[in-house]
Formats: sequence, structure tokens, C-alpha cells
Amino acid sequence: MDCIILDIDGTLWDTTPVVANAWAEALEGRDDIAWRPTADNLKKMFGRPMWVIASMAFPELSPEDQMKLMDECCANEEEILERNPGNIFEGVVETIRELSKKYKICIVSNCQAGYIELTMKSLGIEDCITDFECPGYTGLPKGENCKLVMERNGFQSAVYVGDTQGDADAAAFAGIPFVFCEYGFGEVEKYDYSIKKFPELLELFK
Repeated sequence: MDCIILDIDGTLWDTTPVVANAWAEALEGRDDIAWRPTADNLKKMFGRPMWVIASMAFPELSPEDQMKLMDECCANEEEILERNPGNIFEGVVETIRELSKKYKICIVSNCQAGYIELTMKSLGIEDCITDFECPGYTGLPKGENCKLVMERNGFQSAVYVGDTQGDADAAAFAGIPFVFCEYGFGEVEKYDYSIKKFPELLELFK
């Protein structure tokens, strides 16, 4: 194995309380929108492409207006997360630093452009990450972005570490094993390995 590809939300940290407040602030005065964000309902949405989340949250709007409003929510989210980062799961930073001594570490997430960079900065792991990708840049779903990262870096063998069925599906699409983070936001039908805490990756990949 030459690469470990990581998901973000529910795998590295939990930003849902902060994001819920940021999105609620962006939705103030929008009486035409019935949905309001909470940490719990965001956990059920995260892991999907942003356009899917937008369609779930704002079904009253046209697809174009859904994404326009989602962009406003995300812009407010990033501004607030800069000042108030999410809850980083125990041992994440130390484990990534240790794993990066032996493996290339990449990040692939179904997020907007800029979110991965914000995450790396907040965790202080920019120097540990070889490459990253998201549909905010490529317009591609997670599985295709995993393949893209592998192809452009010449990786022959990789694993994907995530916490939702969408992550498992992405790994299957990319043809790589999936490590399920049981502590995360979702449930998964089938996986190759599972961990209860992020530092267990050190034992799994020793």
C-alpha cells in the first residue's frame, strides 16, 4: 500500500454544531425556506455531494437557486470555521503525522472548494498531505475523485477511510479497500476493515 485517502466530516472532525449555526445565520429572513439546520440533521446529510444536500435542504427552489443559497451558507460556514474550528476527534493529528512517515496521505471529500484547505489549516497538517480533491473543483463524485488522485500521483495501492455508505460506495467505485470509522456519522453495510477510534489506523497499517 502506498496511499491512505481520508474523508473529513465524521472521520477527522465534527463541525456540525458550528456549521448548523453558520447556515442558520445565512438563512435568516428566508421565510420561503422551511428547512432549518441542526447538528443532527446535518450529520444525516454530510457525505453527499453539495448539490444533493442543497436539493434535500431547499426543495422549494430551482436547482440553480438551491446552489446559490448553498454557496451563501458555505461562505458563512468557512468564515465562522476560520475563527471557531470544529471538534477534532481524539488522536487524529498525531495519527496522521505518524502515518505520513510511511505512507502518502491524501484527502477526498464531497465538499465545496476551499473546505479541505481550511480543514488542513485548522488541524495543522498541511505538510502531511500529498494531494486532495473534491467536487467543488472537479464536479466529480467522491469515487471518481479518489481514482483521479491515485492516477495523477501514480499510486498503485490505496485505501479509503470514511464513515458513511457513500464513502464505502466511493471506495468500491475506485476499486480500493474501505476502512469504516464506527465513531462517525453513518452506518455502512459492507467494509473491509473497521476502527472505533482514529488512532487504531496505526495498528491496522503497522
